[in-house]
Amino acid sequence: MKERATVERHVGVSGLIKPAFKVCAHDRAAPGRIMALTESEQTFQRFSVREVEVAVRALSRLEPLIGVERFTALRLAAAQASRRLEGMTFWNLSSTAAGGGVAELLQVLVGYTLDANIDIRWLVMSGDAEFFSITKRIHNRLHGTAGDAGELGPNEAAHYADIMAANVVSVMSRVRRGDLVLLHDPQTVGMAPELAEAGARVIWRCHVGREGSNEWTDEAWSFLRPHLAHCEAHIFSLRQYVPSWMDESRVRVIPPSIDPFSPKNQEMSQSDVIRTLRRIGLLDKSEQNSASTFTRRDGTPGRVERRAAILSDGASALDPDIPLVVQVSRWDRLKDMTGVMRGFASAVPGHLTAQLALVGPSVASISDDPEGAEVFAECVATWEALPVDARRRIKLVTLPMEDIDENAAMVNALQRHATVIVQKSLAEGFGLTVAEGMWKGRALVASRVGGITEQIAPGTGLLLDDPADLSVFGDTLAGLLTRPDQIAQLGARARQHVLETFVGDKHLLRYAQLIEWIVS
Repeated sequence: MKERATVERHVGVSGLIKPAFKVCAHDRAAPGRIMALTESEQTFQRFSVREVEVAVRALSRLEPLIGVERFTALRLAAAQASRRLEGMTFWNLSSTAAGGGVAELLQVLVGYTLDANIDIRWLVMSGDAEFFSITKRIHNRLHGTAGDAGELGPNEAAHYADIMAANVVSVMSRVRRGDLVLLHDPQTVGMAPELAEAGARVIWRCHVGREGSNEWTDEAWSFLRPHLAHCEAHIFSLRQYVPSWMDESRVRVIPPSIDPFSPKNQEMSQSDVIRTLRRIGLLDKSEQNSASTFTRRDGTPGRVERRAAILSDGASALDPDIPLVVQVSRWDRLKDMTGVMRGFASAVPGHLTAQLALVGPSVASISDDPEGAEVFAECVATWEALPVDARRRIKLVTLPMEDIDENAAMVNALQRHATVIVQKSLAEGFGLTVAEGMWKGRALVASRVGGITEQIAPGTGLLLDDPADLSVFGDTLAGLLTRPDQIAQLGARARQHVLETFVGDKHLLRYAQLIEWIVS
């Protein structure tokens, strides 16, 4: 076999790694060995990838839900994809293993694909605070907003390239020529050029976007475009998110989906809902205080043990007999948690008896979102400025993230206890929390933006034409809370719509078609 020449790269990650290091691909004693010339290997390995272990999910579990015809089509597509990928590995590369929609989708995609006898794996990259500030800036600008006041200029491009170079070394030690590599979102696409040069089949999956363009989207796409040129295919959640300059022949549209059997979506009895909310501190404990149980992704039993952090005026517990409005999302300005608070406070207290819970992850747990703590602090300040009566009806809840399945069971209980679920995003790539709420038979009030519009069909929820109009939002929410019959009708139609459209077999079929197209 012909030996490859030594590849030299010069990396300067925040001044920690100085030029240069060598990847000695032809070193027979230690192939792929990194020789740090000025810094330790341990320092360099700070910016490397790690593999996420995912439990196999049985495709057969879907058959009773989707029916024989849909299940047969899924099995045939899975068998064809398995034959096409024989001898190859299907790699997924993301920026975090928990705390966002991409991580949740990968748990589903990887788990079910493993059951199709396909060698599929999931790697998570690493980076420093500056890198994640840059990629959050790109994220915001792909949504058409400035985000912070930072730039996406030569310095940012250089730092982004440094982190990519540091991570790609450990990726290249795993990936073989001919393997498929699916890069998720802006955080990872900078590895595309080197992976493609090494013979991998590189695909980019964009989970965010905006209909139309402006100066911010143009700036973000200009930053990413040189890397995207090395991808064989580009996947978007909506056709409207595809930039006008992109080669349509390389574009595929694959909307995300939910897994009905995940801890976040599995059936939960009313008694388990109450026990879970008591355990996390949102309902008063009973004298028995028995444990809440759920089924983990690997099929083993789990228990909800940890408590949530709850900001409230007075008692932290909710009144179980009072209607509850819930929004569950990351602490992100585009989710407009402060707007939800203000709209609720203006229309409900003094007119209706209802409560609001704004729920997100513990702000210390999301490595790829440096704005989380800042946005949560803004929510606290907004809450503190509300009138006393409004504060007493509103709770800010951060859920622990140490156990991802446990966290998901907490969200499941909160959504099932809700009378109305809200997703008042100012912009949204897809917003799968909408389909998750609809699956639980709940009425939705959500913004007519991005992928939310694709999920809420007529008669399955209420859409806000202008999510920034807090008066209309408050009136819409208050009006719905006075109509329990409409709430029940919307919820029933919503669950059926999700079953027909956003259960995982549709998602998996589209990936099977993508594999057929790429490999053939």
